[in-house]
Amino acid sequence: MPELPEVETTRRGIAPELTGLTATGAIIRNGRLRLPIPPDLDAILAGQQLVAVERRAKYLLLRFSGGSLLVHLGMSGSLRIVPAATPPEKHDHIDIVFGMRALRLRDPRRFGMVLWQAGDTPHPQLAALGIEPLGDEFDGPWLYKASPGRKTPVKLFIMDGTQVVGIGNIYASESLFRAGIDPTTPVGELGPRRCARLTACIRETLQDALAAGGSTLRDFVGSNGSPGYFQQQYFAYGRAGEPCRQCGTPIRKRIMGQRATFYCPRCQR
Repeated sequence: MPELPEVETTRRGIAPELTGLTATGAIIRNGRLRLPIPPDLDAILAGQQLVAVERRAKYLLLRFSGGSLLVHLGMSGSLRIVPAATPPEKHDHIDIVFGMRALRLRDPRRFGMVLWQAGDTPHPQLAALGIEPLGDEFDGPWLYKASPGRKTPVKLFIMDGTQVVGIGNIYASESLFRAGIDPTTPVGELGPRRCARLTACIRETLQDALAAGGSTLRDFVGSNGSPGYFQQQYFAYGRAGEPCRQCGTPIRKRIMGQRATFYCPRCQR
């Protein structure tokens, strides 16, 4: 699934190319995604200027003069800017058209979302989201205050989008490795120093992933069709049985919250 770095990479590719342009409409080839695409989206968008391209958690917000288009890439989605006349392929479900150019959503699994919210009111999908891990408020004191007495394993806590948004399975595993923290440790047992170290490592991991263009797992590519390369830097994720890059101990795998978790039993205590 595209995670925060992949979504932010996509946003950074789209924003300078399309911000300020006026939409001429939308072409819906298959509106049956996780939630139905509004069937009147073509009429809604025609004549509206794209004011900004923003991100909230793993959602992209295309802010138009009359409202916002909320886009989630789901399990396998990607957005690319293409000439509007480019013939669509099998899984190209929708084009947001800007004259001679189009923003095209490809989603083989059809688990993404394209939803319209009129005016300035935030969409209900965003109502329960937690703090942004790249924002100024996300730091050690915040984590320490948010977790006293909680027995939730730290990996599951930082992946809980009602607490902190956008940290998926890959970057949770990598951040915990960098911080030297066992993913099963109850988050309430982390003291101020380990909370500070973990939040710093989460920020560092996400920023390194952004610099590498994200990770390429299955179908993710950036808005220009380029793959991400952060997977070449993984310390833990997907490396079960391979030697730890720091100490040589074989990386272990366990299931937590129905997701695979990778860690070094020696480096992560």
